[in-house]
Amino acid sequence: MMSKKSGQPAAVQALGKYLRKVLRNCVGMGLALAVSAAAAADATSLERGRYLAQLGDCVACHTAEKGTPMAGGRALETPFGKLYSTNITPDKESGIGGYSFAQFDRAMRKGVAADGHNLYPAMPYPSYAKMSGEDMQALYAYLMQGLPAVKQENKPSEMAWPFSMRWGLAIWNWFFLDDTPYQANTTQDAVWNRGAYLVQGLGHCGACHTPRGIAFQEKAMSDAGAKGEYFLAGETVESWRALSLRNLWTVEDTALFLKTGQNRFATASGSMTEVISHSTQHIRDEDLTAIATYLKSLPPGPYDKPIQAATAKPVALARVPETLFTTRGGLGYIQFCGDCHRADGGGVDKIFPTLAGNPTVISKDASTLVHIILTGGQTAATATHPRVFTMPAFARLGDRELAEILSFVRASWGDGAPPVDVATVSKMRAELDPKTTDSSKFDTPRLADMLAAANAEQLVRGMRLNLETRTLLPDHVGDQLNCTSCHLNAGTVADGSPYVGVSAFFPSYGARAGKIITLEERINGCFRRSMNGKPLAKDSPDMQAMVAYFDWMKRETKPEDKVAGRGIGKIDKKIVPNSENGRKIYADQCAICHGENGEGLKNAAGQMVYPPLWGDESFNIGAGMARTYTAAAFVKRNMPIGFHDKFPLGQGGLSDQEAVDVAEYFSHQPRPDFPDKVKDWPKDPKPSDARY
Repeated sequence: MMSKKSGQPAAVQALGKYLRKVLRNCVGMGLALAVSAAAAADATSLERGRYLAQLGDCVACHTAEKGTPMAGGRALETPFGKLYSTNITPDKESGIGGYSFAQFDRAMRKGVAADGHNLYPAMPYPSYAKMSGEDMQALYAYLMQGLPAVKQENKPSEMAWPFSMRWGLAIWNWFFLDDTPYQANTTQDAVWNRGAYLVQGLGHCGACHTPRGIAFQEKAMSDAGAKGEYFLAGETVESWRALSLRNLWTVEDTALFLKTGQNRFATASGSMTEVISHSTQHIRDEDLTAIATYLKSLPPGPYDKPIQAATAKPVALARVPETLFTTRGGLGYIQFCGDCHRADGGGVDKIFPTLAGNPTVISKDASTLVHIILTGGQTAATATHPRVFTMPAFARLGDRELAEILSFVRASWGDGAPPVDVATVSKMRAELDPKTTDSSKFDTPRLADMLAAANAEQLVRGMRLNLETRTLLPDHVGDQLNCTSCHLNAGTVADGSPYVGVSAFFPSYGARAGKIITLEERINGCFRRSMNGKPLAKDSPDMQAMVAYFDWMKRETKPEDKVAGRGIGKIDKKIVPNSENGRKIYADQCAICHGENGEGLKNAAGQMVYPPLWGDESFNIGAGMARTYTAAAFVKRNMPIGFHDKFPLGQGGLSDQEAVDVAEYFSHQPRPDFPDKVKDWPKDPKPSDARY
């Protein structure tokens, strides 16, 4: 049968129609596949750009405190005035949304904005110039398409004349800018070259760690050339010492530090904590290894001493200095630093940094040490170590005291580092103007002042019996506690059961004994209960030393006086404890120091660092800490340590309810019995929270 219109058989027409339909479908499918492939490519490029932005740590500078990410406004202090970072979101009016790729590339490589004005090299474009074209395209795509546009006007700079005149930056660029992308070193392998590319380029490590010249230029932008030895050789920035990165640690140690903010030698401090939190913890392991490989290959520079990374843990380097209890610096250290950094300088693994082998301690330039002790610091928040530990500021201590403590630290663990003089501390204090927020009227005794007393040797012995009770009196201590476990910093902390003025109030009535008791009897009560041990003879030299130490702490206190910060405070007994919530709080806040099962924390040598809170090696049921509300009052004001910036241990911080809950939980765990419990409270009502 023929079609009248075409003259073709109907079957042929039908076949043609079918084939055209198939062809249209195929073309449509092909277009769909092409569109899908393009979308996938865009997603890949955006993810690559996001990763590159993390490598470059863009968010750190381009985000104001509590501000919107990448919207700018962060103040950047320079020797010539203050700059404010700019908005780099894709907003067309206040951000970079109107930048073409060519304009973006010019800003990143040459430091010239879209409107033609020169950028200050606080924006590390001399480093970013080393980026490859492909990476630059991906970063541009991410900033334009991967971020939400934020309308936030940029703040004008506050640079002093003549540095406020931007035309001078063109001259600066002419002298110092090399905008050549990174060129691979053919004598090195791919891992080394990848590390060099990241360190010299996006990582812009040299911006802080390379010495600056007379025009504030980095003396070297890479390890090559006549000045290559200066690259990453260390520099002091904003009163922090950015250490030499040249051959600093092993590849593994460096990669671990960048990933977690900690390794066996050091814990990040200062602005490096932000770098790790925002940037390096997110870097892929292979890139971290590449970075560490490159840094390890650089020979030591002319400034900071490199660390000779040993195979042993820092505990092998840690030791108790002979001068710990015989010098003002040593006694100042053990009072204010020892609870975290320990008597041997070994620190606490994964919590508080070691001082033995620490590059900040060894550095010839003590800027970072002085900065930290005056202003405090925090650990980096990372996926590996999400709990942030805070070191409080010690600005309330005098310049002489701080110089004594830091000089002791460097003499003990600094590998020959020079002492810190009073003038250095005074100068840094004037530059930083650290504020002290502690309004307590408690006058913290200085253990160093004992050395001026006629009976100094006896007083130091009494103090050491508080710090090292179990070690010095093994026949009288039946658990793993020391007096300082409850009487913080050898009884010198407000609301931490301080000894200040205590001996003035003895003899006094003790409700638990139902009679007037002496100071010696009160001390022996602690030996029998809190330390689950045996009493000391009242006329023994050790008891006399402890009483002498208490009497030295008495000062001018009279029995009728009220001593600020005495005891541990009180907590409302109407608060109903929730033991299950206490279990959760314990796991979140206490287990890191006291063990998941209350067993305490030991160091690599098997020595107890922080005491067990229950079990056979903990205090018995006759101790005050075995009672919910007594324990809660102590926890409320003294635990956890390193929780915030309160002087001197960053102690306390839980709410009243949380303190009661966690105290209920750990105080009611299994612990040793107290055989004489039947004799307690013979005249007075037994406390409602007593365990028996």
